[in-house]
Parts: sequence; structure tokens; C-alpha cells
Amino acid sequence: MATMGRKRANNPLNLPDRVYAKHGAFYYVHRDNRWEKIGTDVKEAQRIGNLYNDPDEVFGTMAYYLDSFILHCQKRNERRQLADLTLRDYTKNIEPLKLFFGKMQPEHIEPKHIGQYLDLGVEMDRAVRANREKACLSACFTWLIRMGETGVKVNPCIGVKRNRETKRTRYVTHEEYEAVRAVATKQLRAVLDLIYRTLQRPDDIITWKHSNLISKTEADGTVKRIIRTKPSKTESRTGITIDIEITPQIEQILKDLRGDVIKFGTLIQNGQGKPYTYDGLTTMLTRAIAKAGVPSFGMRDLKGKGATDMFYIEKKDLREIQALCGHASMKTTEIYIKKHWTETITPNKTNTEKAS
Repeated sequence: MATMGRKRANNPLNLPDRVYAKHGAFYYVHRDNRWEKIGTDVKEAQRIGNLYNDPDEVFGTMAYYLDSFILHCQKRNERRQLADLTLRDYTKNIEPLKLFFGKMQPEHIEPKHIGQYLDLGVEMDRAVRANREKACLSACFTWLIRMGETGVKVNPCIGVKRNRETKRTRYVTHEEYEAVRAVATKQLRAVLDLIYRTLQRPDDIITWKHSNLISKTEADGTVKRIIRTKPSKTESRTGITIDIEITPQIEQILKDLRGDVIKFGTLIQNGQGKPYTYDGLTTMLTRAIAKAGVPSFGMRDLKGKGATDMFYIEKKDLREIQALCGHASMKTTEIYIKKHWTETITPNKTNTEKAS
């Protein structure tokens, strides 16, 4: 049996403490004298040995795999396969998940543990937040199963009913919108207007560059200036490209921004010529709303307002609104619009009585 008390005099493979070669494979000797085979590759044995020797002993726990999942997500984000907002949400969500599940082995987590986590969220008045964290945990388990790095065969999150949520139906009135625009900075005003006009997500709008503005020849031979955008996230997740006509209203928005350096950077920049972050713009919007003295709303509420106004006020075809919103189903677009409309509806006034 290997001696653990002193440093090995002969270690040509530079194996970590408690890692030994035996019969063509490598083994890690745990403190309870249990020998665990960790493969035949020396580099992998070194990696696992160093992780096992971590004083926090996180290797093999959910804390370790949640961190590994985020590294995987970061690589996907670099390849533009995962939206910036999703990565930010996942990165934020794993911290409370690590507090609850961190010391557990993935294969030991059962649906009852997921239910306990959701119940705890209700008790702590963070029921909706717990739902989002559960979704992140589910994505992590899906990744673990696909990678085959653990003994997990079934996602324990599947089938566990999430906490009840109330659908948001905030419709921003014209008066509220104009009050906030009046006190907003030029950059924030441009973002809000572009959301309202184009129905695109703010996460995508703040990445638009001069190269997104192009000329396009239509089938009838006319040439139009357009914004060509590829949404990072749509309901159908098809990676579609959307061509949005630059109307006089949008042209004015772009004209107001031309005092900034936009040719080689993003269309909307801060004072240092850097692109804005979604979180930074959200903070700016919160301040503008407080200054304007109107009820709170979010940037995404302006997408709902834009779609609703296009349908009810401008009488736009539902198919056009569906295409801009990125909805896979027209029914989704119809529900999306109707839930935002809160104005009083005039009943049928048709006179059905026969003339006497």
C-alpha cells in the first residue's frame, strides 16, 4: 500500500499527491483509503488529482459542474450560439444554486430536491427567481447527460412543476413614454425608440453597427435602406435574419446619433466610445423613470407597446408583427398583443332593427 505521510522521492510523471500509477492506469487514493481509477491518460490524471486535492473538495460536486457549465456557456457565447443575456442570467443563477446543491453529487439529486428548492423560493419571497434558477439547473443537467461526465441518466428537473407566476401585462401609455423620453439621454432615447419602432430586443440593438445598415434591391427593382439584423434569440430559435426598412422615423433616430463615432463601432456608444451594456441601460432607464415621475416599466415593455400600437392603431398585418417579434406561431403574436391592450373597447353599435 502506498505511503501517504511523506513526499515521493521518485515522481517522473509529476503526479499530484495521492495519485499513483498501477497496472497501466492511474488511481487516486482517498482519505478513507479507497482507490478510485481516474483513467490512463497522465494529463487527465494530473488534472483530476489536483482537483481532488482542492482544499474545498469541490471536484465531482454540483458546485464543480455548475462552474464547468458556465465555462461551456462562455465558449458557446463566443461562437454566437448563446445570447449575452442568457449567459449573464446563467452566471447569476448558479450562485444560489451552489449554495443549495453545491455539496451534492449530481447523481444524488432527485426531483424531490428540486421541489424543495422551489418551495424555499416561495418562503423567501423569490418564487419567480427560483423558477429561473431551476431552468438554469435543468440546462446544466441536460449538458451533463450529453457530455456523459457523471452517472446522471435522467434530468431531475423534468416533471417538477414550477412556482406559479402572474403574467406581466404592462402597457406603457403614450404620455408615460414621452415623459421618459423627455428626460432620457440621447443614447437611452435612441434605444427606447428603436425597440418601439423595430420590436427588436435591446440586447441585439446595442450590438448593431454601421455594417448593419445596408441598401437592398427589392423584387420590384426599388432600392431601400434597411437594418439587417440576426436576432440572438427568437421563439423559433432558427437563427433567422430580419431586414427592417429604415423609415423616416428610424432615419431621424440614426441622424440624432451621428454626432457619435459610429462607422467602426456600435451605433449607440457611451461617452468613451464604448458600447453600452444591457444592465447599464436598465439603470439609466430606472433613473429616467424616477425623474419623469411615471410608473415603472422595463425596456421590453416597449416591445409589447410597439407591437400593440402597430396592430390596433396602425392596423398593420399580423404577419408583419409576427416576423418582427420572431414568433414561430401567429397565435403567439395574437396573444402577445391582446394581453397588452388595456384600453376600453367600444361595443357593437350596429342597428339591427327593421325600419318601420
